[in-house]
Amino acid sequence: MKKITRRSFLTVCGAVAAAAALTACGGSASSAAASSTSTAAGSTASSTAALSGNVATGGSTSMKNVIAALTEGFAEVEPGVTVSYDPTGSGAGITGATDKTLDIGLSSRALKDDEKADVEGTTIALDGIAIIVNNASKVEDLTVDQLKQMFTGEITNWSEVGGNDGEIVLIGREAGSGTRDGFESIVDVKDSCKYAQELTATGAVISAVEANPLAIGYASLSAVGDTVKMVTVGGVECSEETVKDGSYEVQRPFVFVTNKSVTLSEQAQAFFDFATSADAADLIRTAGAVPVNE
Repeated sequence: MKKITRRSFLTVCGAVAAAAALTACGGSASSAAASSTSTAAGSTASSTAALSGNVATGGSTSMKNVIAALTEGFAEVEPGVTVSYDPTGSGAGITGATDKTLDIGLSSRALKDDEKADVEGTTIALDGIAIIVNNASKVEDLTVDQLKQMFTGEITNWSEVGGNDGEIVLIGREAGSGTRDGFESIVDVKDSCKYAQELTATGAVISAVEANPLAIGYASLSAVGDTVKMVTVGGVECSEETVKDGSYEVQRPFVFVTNKSVTLSEQAQAFFDFATSADAADLIRTAGAVPVNE
């Protein structure tokens, strides 16, 4: 159900107050009050009519699930607004906000100093990526450097990182996956991983690791249950708390990028406000990310 705006509330309250005052003066006044209330209600309905139009977003492919969830939730609030999404990469999202071809650019990395002259970034969520191993594995902790060496084939045996003797089996997502892009970017193994399997779903990665004592993979924090074990990274567990406080290293921000010199359209501002509100927290969490506003 759409929330009553403060403006609507005050307008209706004013009409009701006028009706009450007129009622105290007699029956004919009551009739006039009813007419006044009806007119005010009609005026309110007109002034708070649902928004319409398009909100152009684009950029980060990793934010696909989050944007999809936010768009679906926003449609329940403002069904007349269309939110378009062009998955062209974080750099293109920042450029789109800079050259004003996008209302809201999407970036799965923080803005660089030289990009902040024309645009500003607002973090709406954090992407926490858990490192998972089989429950039978002796390995409890890995460093980012060890992960880099393992996924590029420099370290190939579990005994080199404190596990039992056995060849490491690398499980990852398919090319184009946002989770894969996030993991490879953070660990600095972009396009150089020696995967044994590249799977098309988070659940498939978890199942493959569950079934193989020698496997290691990665998955969004929210998707991991007790069928596999999350290892700590640099001694820090992967949790909403450690992602939020920045102590867990395998994470990155999901950022809305807007142009400093442009006032957002009414519909774009409404979507921005919705996405950065506490109301969107559960949608963001369901999409596999960690909300920052609750």
